[in-house]
This record gives sequence, structure tokens and C-alpha cells, in this order.
Amino acid sequence: MEQKDSYHYHVMARAITEIDARQGEAASLADIATALDMSPAHFQRLFSAWVGVSPKRYHQYLTLDHARHLLRDRFTTLETAAEVGLSGTSRLHDLFVRWEAMTPGNFARGGAGLTIRWGWFDSTFGPVLSMATDRGLCGLAFAAESGREAAMDDLTSRWPTAHYVEDAATIAAWTTAALTTRGDARLHMIGAPFQIKVWEALLRIPSGHVTTYSEIASSIGHPKAVRAVGTAVGRNPVSLLIPCHRALRKSGGLGGYHWGLPVKRALLAVEGARADAISA
Repeated sequence: MEQKDSYHYHVMARAITEIDARQGEAASLADIATALDMSPAHFQRLFSAWVGVSPKRYHQYLTLDHARHLLRDRFTTLETAAEVGLSGTSRLHDLFVRWEAMTPGNFARGGAGLTIRWGWFDSTFGPVLSMATDRGLCGLAFAAESGREAAMDDLTSRWPTAHYVEDAATIAAWTTAALTTRGDARLHMIGAPFQIKVWEALLRIPSGHVTTYSEIASSIGHPKAVRAVGTAVGRNPVSLLIPCHRALRKSGGLGGYHWGLPVKRALLAVEGARADAISA
């Protein structure tokens, strides 16, 4: 990634952290810009260009009860979503996701025979570890909360017999498409059969919408397996592309998020604000 892009990603990550820390306050644009050593006008332009919504709009959506509003106003019934075509090709606006799943036998062998290329990338939500086979992205980990070493250990432990090669350049196009929602991204889902069913259901949740763990359980034909569904959602190795952050509790609580609840709240806030801006 170019040095200028890397700088802007770091600035936006700091901006999101500043806004997040001011929840419940009447955070002014000038205050946040000052904290970042930028003029208010320049900060407004940069944030809007890189995050996709204005700082004020983002702050409005980054509230503790935003999840409840999403469940009330943007709840997705997954069976209906499938019928009207709200699948992987439409849920990220102009991002086209082509995906395929690994066979159960290959998964059981722990990734034996696979070459997985990996690299670190910058995002507005902090550093991202990206991994891909020759068929597509198999891992995207946000490391802002866990740290880089823990994120690396987390992903590599899922496919312990795979061969890992550091090669950010080869997987950069897919990764950039995933992080910016512009371009084409291929996805290679590597998991147990039940996990893949859950992840397929997550792919049917459109950007800016949410569903519940119980709704996912019903949609895959296991209505009583809510706890198992929650575990499978949490084990999703491809954050963002397989949008586990869009799964909430029935109560409106955020539930858990493998890569940290601050990242989950930020993702929901950005997507909700973008969706409303598009429909306005």
C-alpha cells in the first residue's frame, strides 16, 4: 500500500478512536480535529472521503443503543433475503464477492497441502492481517484489540498443517477490495460443514442491516442450535467479508465479537450511516 494511503488509514483509525472515546458527549468537529492536529475543514474532508460518511454522522450512529435501532428498523429475515437476492453479490454495494467452500475432508486435514499467503494491511479500523489461498481470501483479522502476534497465532492455528508464505503483494487486490468495498474479492471458506452453513447465512445479510443468532439458526434448519450458531459466528476467520458483526442478540445487545467489540460497534455505525445516506 502506498505511503500516503498508509498515513491516511492511521489518521482515520485515530479519528475513530477519538470519536469512540467521546460517546455521550457533544463532541465537536473542532475538538476532534484539534486532537489530531488538523484543521476542522481538512479533517471533515479527509474523514468523509475515507470513511464514507461525515464525522458528525458517524458519531450519531456510534451510540450504545444503535444495535437496538438496527434490530427495529433494519432487521433482515434471512429466508426473505435469499428470495429477493440479498446475497453475497449485493450486500456490499459495489463489491462483488465470489466464494467457494473447502471440502470437509480437506478441512479435517488441517489445511494440509494448502499454501496460504499472508500480509499486513492498514484499515480505518486498525491493522489487518490478511490470508489467502490461490482460490481467495481465507482469513481477515482485525488486530487493534488483540495485537499482531495474537492475530497471527489465531489464524495460523486454524490450519496448522498449511504452508505459510509472507506475500502481501499477491493478495493486495483482494484485500483492498474487501477493505474498501471497491473491486472484486474472492473468498475461500475453510471450516467444518456446520460452520460453513452459518457463514453462508451471514453472507445473506445486506450491508447496513442486522439479524439475530436465533434467526440464523432457523435459516440453516437448526432452530434450537442458537448457542452452536453463536460459536460458529465467533469462529469466522474472515472478518468483514463474512459479516459476523451483523449478528446480534434478540435483546438488542451486541453480543460478542472475536476481534473486539469496539471494532464491531464501529463497523455497524459506518455501515448504518452509509446505508441511510444512500437511501435518503
